Amino acid sequence: MPIPEDVTGEEIDKDVRQELQSLPKTLAEDVAKNLVMVARLIDEDPEGAYGYSRVALRLASRVAAVREAAGFAAYANQKYAEALAEFRAARRMTGTVELWPLMADCERGLGRPEKALDMAGAPEVQKLDKAGQVEMRLVAAGARRDLGQLDAAIVTLQSSELASHSVQPWTARLRYAYADALHAAGRSDEAREWFAKAVEADRDGSTDASDRLAELDGVEFMDALAEDEADEDEADEAVEAEDTTAPEDDKD
Repeated sequence: MPIPEDVTGEEIDKDVRQELQSLPKTLAEDVAKNLVMVARLIDEDPEGAYGYSRVALRLASRVAAVREAAGFAAYANQKYAEALAEFRAARRMTGTVELWPLMADCERGLGRPEKALDMAGAPEVQKLDKAGQVEMRLVAAGARRDLGQLDAAIVTLQSSELASHSVQPWTARLRYAYADALHAAGRSDEAREWFAKAVEADRDGSTDASDRLAELDGVEFMDALAEDEADEDEADEAVEAEDTTAPEDDKD
């Protein structure tokens, strides 16, 4: 796959660059450029990111950072079996537990919420940092919802992190998940309160909490462009109607 000229490979994290030093210099550069493209595209163009991840994987499948990137790209494309395999490979290579919540979420994606819950109770969770533990809590709550256990999902999300007034990178998503679970359980007033709290914490627009809050408040947003197009369509239809009903010119 083509690599844009502005991509040098130097953009990657220094730890990844160090991993690639085990490869021949030219190969390391090619792998680095493909990893840069994965990171650049994964949010806006997951399919494109997946393509570059496959190239990197073909070039350096024994590098943990490559397996991890391939896992993220597969996960972004909802290829959960493939993502799980890559995350497991990366974990075997590094011995770390950072990918544990993602692996559990892959189990959910494969229709195995019970397995995800088993992983949520495993010793590995205690080795996660705070962000990882919050992510694991979100996955476990999602698994409860998969099983139709709404009340259990709500209880799972109730934690010191949820109650905290400080805003952390995970705060908006945690509050949003809690609000969404409350809404699904028919507790609309509480849901509105927590969607509002999610909006307060969502500084980069990572959730649609503001839309959900407006929906609960009965606010409807009109798409101005769509409205203009609808007006034009109505005008065209009126003209066509006039043409079909107009009398024909008298003929000699």
